[in-house]
Amino acid sequence: MGEDWRHLKLGDLLVDAGAISKSTLDSALEEQKISRMRLGEILLKNGWLTERQLAEALSRQLKLPLISLAKYKPAREAMRIIPEAVAQRLEIVPLAILESGKIAIAMSDPLNVLAVDELRMITNADFEINVATASDVRRALMDFYKVATSLEDAMGEILSSETDFSRAIVAAGSPQDVMGVSADDAPVVRLVSNILEQAVKDLVSDIHIEVYEKEAKVRYRVDGALHEHMVYPSQLHPAVMSRIKVIANMDISERRKPQDGRILVKIGDRRIDLRVNSLPAIHGEKMVMRLLDQGTSKVGLTNLGLYDDDIEILMRMIRAPYGIFLITGPTGSGKSTTLYSLLEILNKPDVNIITVEDPVEYTMDGINQVQVNEKAGLTFTEALRSILRQDPDKIMVGEIRDYPTAELAIRAALTGHLVLSTLHTNDAPSSVVRLLDMGVQPFMISSSLVAVVAQRLLRRLCPSCKAEYPLPVDVAQSLGVPAGLKVYAPKGCDNCRGSGYKGRVAVTEIMQVDEDVKALINTGATVAEIRQKCLSKGMRLLSHSAWRGVMAGVTSIEEMLALSVHHE
Repeated sequence: MGEDWRHLKLGDLLVDAGAISKSTLDSALEEQKISRMRLGEILLKNGWLTERQLAEALSRQLKLPLISLAKYKPAREAMRIIPEAVAQRLEIVPLAILESGKIAIAMSDPLNVLAVDELRMITNADFEINVATASDVRRALMDFYKVATSLEDAMGEILSSETDFSRAIVAAGSPQDVMGVSADDAPVVRLVSNILEQAVKDLVSDIHIEVYEKEAKVRYRVDGALHEHMVYPSQLHPAVMSRIKVIANMDISERRKPQDGRILVKIGDRRIDLRVNSLPAIHGEKMVMRLLDQGTSKVGLTNLGLYDDDIEILMRMIRAPYGIFLITGPTGSGKSTTLYSLLEILNKPDVNIITVEDPVEYTMDGINQVQVNEKAGLTFTEALRSILRQDPDKIMVGEIRDYPTAELAIRAALTGHLVLSTLHTNDAPSSVVRLLDMGVQPFMISSSLVAVVAQRLLRRLCPSCKAEYPLPVDVAQSLGVPAGLKVYAPKGCDNCRGSGYKGRVAVTEIMQVDEDVKALINTGATVAEIRQKCLSKGMRLLSHSAWRGVMAGVTSIEEMLALSVHHE
């Protein structure tokens, strides 16, 4: 830090930057005389300034980079040079050792020259300073050092141990200990607990743990995109896999075949169900864990981001007394959430609703939910056959995978039941061809099908930092819209962990199966012909729904263009 900064005062700097007024500064200084709090803390406490505004003003006035620590994975060498206790006390995050020999650090108060001087004395090094918000610094200090400590402890134990580590892990903890480990637990137990705990905090949908020749990686899927969370030496990988297998009730001695398991995590009133799958790869096993929040807080058509006119159509469709209502799309497109949202609407005291699922993703009071168990012989087909003898009014089948399930679902629809289910197709009209490929007769499809909803999830722009810009001429021409049209782009802030996106929004294509569409199905019409008929009756394609989201500032052009649905 240059010596010329020593005379700068935060208040004057913020006034010069236009972040606060002179009168606000005077009020804060008066309060400081009584409270003895730091000026920045007073401004934040009274809401006169946000953490982001403070960081931006410091970055702009001092000409220092403003960063989001969510994008950084600190080098272990830098963290070894600055001990955790020192970093916590001075509120400084070490990031990397640069080629020049300087240490790159992040801090929320770069004017704290005493902290930097103390750090220089401890490390005998100079620093390249980056600005981050105070909450970002605190979160990073907790997460980075916690993971680094558990990693180093785990490696130390493995390198010094002459015993079979898999056996040691079995004795180290039980499935109930996953989120409540202490310093007395085995290092690998703490490491795995950190991985799971951070995933739950970050609202991760999937955890990927994969191993290569020299290192293993932990990646989190957040809002549909994978982000690297941690890298550790490949020697540690067998122990990590064994620990996860123990708490997931999997066979730790079997490493040559794929396995499935389950971990249940409780955090307060939340129940997180982790579905675990291992797959043998050339350097070791790859593990994927899907996190399913058993609560229904995300359920609801408005929570999905659907527009009022789309919700009105869906509400009208599910009032049908009988028939099949299908939701289609690839894995991870929110089909189950939409199904549960519709079930929530149908769930009344005088209605008997039974579901058959694999797995049960949300638990709902008032609905009888059946979990498929292939090993015990309880398949979709067997469960559905039994359900029909349980006097149901509405039936939800998690997925129609084959002809026997499709036939039973259609027969249930034709005998007076409303059946909700899912299919894997690219768009709504293609669901007809998918059922035909399974062997279902056209007249059975036309007489039972009520509606098909094709769905995708697009990342929602972060409302705190999205930036408006005019659409470039070449992009506008390719889309067939006026140049200069105002749209929004991702920017990145602490609220969205630097990605520019926070959450996801559903885009839909709703195909209503009326008499005209039924006639086309019966005559063996092509998907293109069915699509054209539906478009003439007002159906919006997925791409049209995505463009609607772009115009509303909900999502970006990039997300819309990534929605690749190719029509015949």
